[in-house]
Amino acid sequence: MKWFKALNNNQIPHAGNIKTISVNGKQLCIINNEDKISATQSHCPHAGGHFSGGWCKNGNLVCPIHRYEYSLETGRGAEGQGDYINIYPTELREDGLYIGFEESWWSKLWG
Repeated sequence: MKWFKALNNNQIPHAGNIKTISVNGKQLCIINNEDKISATQSHCPHAGGHFSGGWCKNGNLVCPIHRYEYSLETGRGAEGQGDYINIYPTELREDGLYIGFEESWWSKLWG
């Protein structure tokens, strides 16, 4: 796992808010749901809606277009949706929020 600093402490969204950022060449949504920080892909796989216009409900991220829901823990869509979103590990450190990315075997070999 490779960790990248995403935000300073004062940039982390307040409870109930979603913020779009770019980290390691990927556009992500940083979500503060009930004081738990999550990082997800920024677009809904169903219709391409941008999650920054969505909201959280019962531990799920809700797409603003068709109201598809995705678990902030697992990334799985609600029953019957048959899709998922990418969830990235987050770590709050003394100097801010870090996001973890899996390293590909290629980059491990050739750095």
